Amino acid sequence: MNLPNALTLGRIFLVPLLVVVLLTKFEGRLVFGVRKELVGAAIFGIASLTDWLDGYLARRRGQVTPLGQFMDPLADKLLVTAALVSLVSLDRLQAWVAMVIIAREFAVTGLRQLAMEHGEVIPASAWGKLKTAAQIAMVLALIAVDSSPMWVDAIVYATVAITVASAIDYFFNFRTLVQARPASHSRVET
Repeated sequence: MNLPNALTLGRIFLVPLLVVVLLTKFEGRLVFGVRKELVGAAIFGIASLTDWLDGYLARRRGQVTPLGQFMDPLADKLLVTAALVSLVSLDRLQAWVAMVIIAREFAVTGLRQLAMEHGEVIPASAWGKLKTAAQIAMVLALIAVDSSPMWVDAIVYATVAITVASAIDYFFNFRTLVQARPASHSRVET
């Protein structure tokens, strides 16, 4: 166990805490004297920060491990899915938005797994990194802002557009990867 992997596991442990804070009805909406929305936003923000930090530390220290490569994307998907489902439950996010984002996550994960089974790696793209930043901003805004002002709606719709564009980018990269392989390796079995 190294520090990057510990941060990833810490992010996983923050997921149920986030759900409890968001979905529990606290008297006066206060948790330890602070509005529960701010506590939820802080938990989500800290968890999101560990996503960046664990990757940075793993690369910088040369501590990239198979466990970390498996657990990091899983932790990310758990965090985002838990936040989106909680926000739908709180009527702060439309269910179709959550489904588009969650479906993209599963589709791209499946695509990457398929590529990995054939000895190929689909690295994170600029669209994927932009998607992550947009989703973090969207979730933080939806948790922290009690109403739904126009600027929050704009962030939501921009995030959906970026998420879909990111999925298209990954599928085209996968197609290019498969077409570039020698004929003996180009058949991808399903």
